[in-house]
Amino acid sequence: MSKREAFLQAACKENVEDFLRFIQLHKDKTEPFDVEEVVQEMSRDQRESLWGRLVSLLQDVLLKSPPERWKEDKEEGMEVESSADPKHIMTVVDGVTLVATVSVKVLQDGDTYSALLDIVHTLHDVLVSMPVSEAPLHSHIHTLCEAWWKKGLQGKEQFGHTAFLLSLQKSFALKKPGVEIQRVWSLHEVLLDLDYTSEDNKQISDLLLQCFHSLNYIRNDDGKRFLVFLFSWDVNFICVIHGTIKNQLEFYSKTMVAHIMEIYFRGWKKASGDFLENMESSCIQDLMQNAILLPRTSPVHAKVRQVVSYFHARKGCHKVDKMLYNLYKPILWKALSVPNYEVRANATLIFTEAFPVHDPDMNNEGIDKAIQKQLDIAMGLLDDPHPTVRSSAILGVCKILAKCWELLPPTIITDFLKKIVMELATDASSPDVRCSVFKCLAIVLDNALSHPLLEKLLPNLKYSLHDNSEKVRIAFLDMLLKVKAVRAAKFWDVCNMDHLLARLAIDSQSVSKRIVDLLFKSFFPVNESEKEWCCRCITLIQMNSMAARKFYQHAYKHTAPTNIIKLMLAIRRVLNSCIQNECDITDMNESNKENSTIERVLLKKDVAVVSGLLEVVVILWRSVEKTLKHNKEAQKFTFAKFSSVLAKYFIAFEHERCTPPLIQLASFMPPAAVPTFSCGVLSKLRRMESGAVPKQYSQLLDCICCWGQAADILELISDWLSEALPKQGDKANFNRKVRIQETVEAKPDLALVYLEYLFSHTETRNKVLDLGQGPLKQLHTVLGNWRSVLYTHLSSTEDPKSPSVETALKALVYYGRLGAHLQQNSSEGRDYLLTLEHVASWVSERVLPFLAKRTSDDGEESEKSQSLAAKITESFLTVCRDVLLVGLGDEAFKGQILHLCSLILLSETGYLCIPAVLPILKEVVDSYVPEDTEDQEDQENPTTVILGVVANIFQKVIELLARRLKKEPEEGKQLCQSATSGLSDFLHAAQIWNQAPLSGVFSTLFAVIVVEKRHMLQKITHPEEVIVPESVEDMPPLTSILLSIILKSSSVTRAFLTEISSSVDSEAIDSLTELAAVLHMLAVIRHSGQCRAGLKSAAVSVQQQLHKHAIAAVDGGDVQRVVYESSVRAVNGMLGL
Repeated sequence: MSKREAFLQAACKENVEDFLRFIQLHKDKTEPFDVEEVVQEMSRDQRESLWGRLVSLLQDVLLKSPPERWKEDKEEGMEVESSADPKHIMTVVDGVTLVATVSVKVLQDGDTYSALLDIVHTLHDVLVSMPVSEAPLHSHIHTLCEAWWKKGLQGKEQFGHTAFLLSLQKSFALKKPGVEIQRVWSLHEVLLDLDYTSEDNKQISDLLLQCFHSLNYIRNDDGKRFLVFLFSWDVNFICVIHGTIKNQLEFYSKTMVAHIMEIYFRGWKKASGDFLENMESSCIQDLMQNAILLPRTSPVHAKVRQVVSYFHARKGCHKVDKMLYNLYKPILWKALSVPNYEVRANATLIFTEAFPVHDPDMNNEGIDKAIQKQLDIAMGLLDDPHPTVRSSAILGVCKILAKCWELLPPTIITDFLKKIVMELATDASSPDVRCSVFKCLAIVLDNALSHPLLEKLLPNLKYSLHDNSEKVRIAFLDMLLKVKAVRAAKFWDVCNMDHLLARLAIDSQSVSKRIVDLLFKSFFPVNESEKEWCCRCITLIQMNSMAARKFYQHAYKHTAPTNIIKLMLAIRRVLNSCIQNECDITDMNESNKENSTIERVLLKKDVAVVSGLLEVVVILWRSVEKTLKHNKEAQKFTFAKFSSVLAKYFIAFEHERCTPPLIQLASFMPPAAVPTFSCGVLSKLRRMESGAVPKQYSQLLDCICCWGQAADILELISDWLSEALPKQGDKANFNRKVRIQETVEAKPDLALVYLEYLFSHTETRNKVLDLGQGPLKQLHTVLGNWRSVLYTHLSSTEDPKSPSVETALKALVYYGRLGAHLQQNSSEGRDYLLTLEHVASWVSERVLPFLAKRTSDDGEESEKSQSLAAKITESFLTVCRDVLLVGLGDEAFKGQILHLCSLILLSETGYLCIPAVLPILKEVVDSYVPEDTEDQEDQENPTTVILGVVANIFQKVIELLARRLKKEPEEGKQLCQSATSGLSDFLHAAQIWNQAPLSGVFSTLFAVIVVEKRHMLQKITHPEEVIVPESVEDMPPLTSILLSIILKSSSVTRAFLTEISSSVDSEAIDSLTELAAVLHMLAVIRHSGQCRAGLKSAAVSVQQQLHKHAIAAVDGGDVQRVVYESSVRAVNGMLGL
């Protein structure tokens, strides 16, 4: 029996296992059996018989288990006979699908395929109703439907629709949908048989619109072809597509918009008839109109402009030119003259980009007239009253000149450029316009034909280098760089070298960087000899020494580190020639007159040039310092070269201008390389006068630290501070002096100045802190001993031999600061926090008693002691504030400092320290976060305890301010003004907490304001005096100050209004006068225009309480009645009644 007959016999229910075996043989690549080959070799009658047998087989197996039950049967795991097993049935269906697919391929003209059509219909029904989880079978039937449609057989519309819909759905579901998108494109003609307006096709229409959301479609070539085709599916669908794209445009990237504009253009290019008309009017003209009318701040504006520009870029084609002319005609020319400047500016950009907008069907004379008219419009736009339009016009005109230079008459080109260069470049009304001139002239420079004319015009712009707007100066220099790059002219002819150097010397980093870009090859010609580099360097120093320093700061960005080091060594050779007794100039190039001149200058030891060269070496060395550290050989060589001559430089170049760079050079090298200098640095620092300025000691201290000798300077500081302290007897002083080799008077002021410098600069501070606990702990102890000096000044008359108060106060501050650094570097324990706590105890026990007002005979001395006690307290609180600020304070430290603050405020003149207490409260509050506390109601919670103390101290602060204002109004006002900043910061920190205990802060404010205002209202005797205030100035003194602080921050104002509402709702305010006081507060807040929602809520609360006093107000007399009526009017005004 042949393969054909055997396969034919197997295609029935009885021989289904044989059928499946044949299918398995086909799938096995190692077996020679091929279903397609077998079916192709069959006769027509055999194929028809095969299809009929397969119809019966398919119907029989599906009757036992319909597709709807496959999923249920698999999940239930029911035991059934093998013929009804869902897996077995799917295998049979898959085999039938394979034979059907092969049959479609080999189908010949004249074949009767009604049975095959029945098979495909049945399989189509299976495809629609089967679970999606059966992916292989699903895919095979899908392929069969696709093949049937492509073959163009009977019933293809139904199968093609299904195949297309499934491919469309899969293209959105798959992670890599490239193959499915290709299938969608291959089936796109299915859509031609579908009616867009039919409700049955709504699912497909929605999916088609979703394609325009899909990046996979937009970026894929076949996807792009499909999207272009959709513009020609149905005329009504074009508007829907355009609306979908517009809605998504905001979220597209620039790259995606580039694909979108290509789709629009290709869709328009292929369109004709109604489709073309609809696409132009509904899509392209709509985009043009949006590009003109949308504000530039719109997120869509730039994307729309990008799409429209795509059409402009394709000008020159008859169809494109005609379309642009027709579509712009009704909208563009009108937009150029509308009152809205932004629309005019947008229209200007569109017009100049699309220039010339003309009808290509006109004759040459008509086209010339249209272009001339448009050139006149462009010239008029340069005179527009708004700078944004003028800027846009400059950009547009420059693009026109760059693009159409050969086509425009020379007179028109000259007129445009003269207008831009001579007038708009000096537009005093707008730096943006001036900036646009230089940015856009760079566009014109891209056209080489413009260079001769611009070479004559650009020198008129030279003073723009000194424009008062930095961005204009930057744009001007960018244009000069363009001039240099395209060789349009010599940049020094456009702007004089002296001007460039003057600007380089004083201008910002952005400007300086561009000037160096411009001048680098002129003053550092890397292709010339090193001798020439030196000559140019000296020339630059002579022209402008400050500019030279700036130039060489940027030099490392333009050349290799090797060249930088070569220049340093070349300068060294020149400097060496200055210190020789007889300078040998035979090796100089005698033909080089400039070199000879330079040598003569050096022989005369020109201080400016020598100091300038030394500064350049320092700058260059600093720029390659990291490179040298990575190249030990180069570093060793450089050290050797400079260390051999540095001692001679110090002797030869004694001028004060030369000393700083020489010291810096020495700091770059190890001390052993400069022994003569390094041995004397500490002595110089020791012999320095007390009033020395930073430039005298700063570099010496840097040297000491760079050489790893920070311990020596710390020892000197410690010695001076120790010696300056009062001793118990002369013997101690005598013994101390015997041990000092170099007898120098102790200078505690200078010691603290040195200490300030060391800890104020990152590099020196790190070197000092790296010394470890030993020397620093000793210094810390010495600084702590200076408290005795402060106490001496407090308790007795001044001793001329005793150190000054200012020095002792500084020592106290540095004691705290050094303790903070040591605590930060300490790996464990809180020893240094403990020392600060001891100082806090010392302040409370020994200093605070002097804050009491004494009735001593010597009133002046008592006042001095009181003032000093306040200074000591404030200085220590400032140190504590800094410790808290950097997060070093723990719970114990906070508790100790807050206790000190309480004691300060309880002292008789403690109010003097209020400005120093408030920052402490603020930092304590900032150290906690509301979420960090588990239970605010727990009174034992450390956070609750600390913040409760803060709230109490704040209440005391407010009470003291009120008391001072009452007793001494002028002094009270000054105190309040000095506390304003601290109060503002504290309230801003406290408003984050909307729960106890810090909610009490706003309760305190509310209570004191109500009390003060109530007192004022109670003193009113005549109804005419009842006035609702409008500003803080109309309120009592303390209320005025507190409200002005509250109203500075909307968040603080909101928190205060919340407190007002809760206080009024709790009926804590029970009298008409108090309610009136609250309303006066709200009236002031209302006029400030802040927190309208919170204000309305508070006003509602007051209104509810106010009605209770209506009868009492009538019976209470004229004043009470007027207060009530004015309150009702005020609350109604707030509620808009």
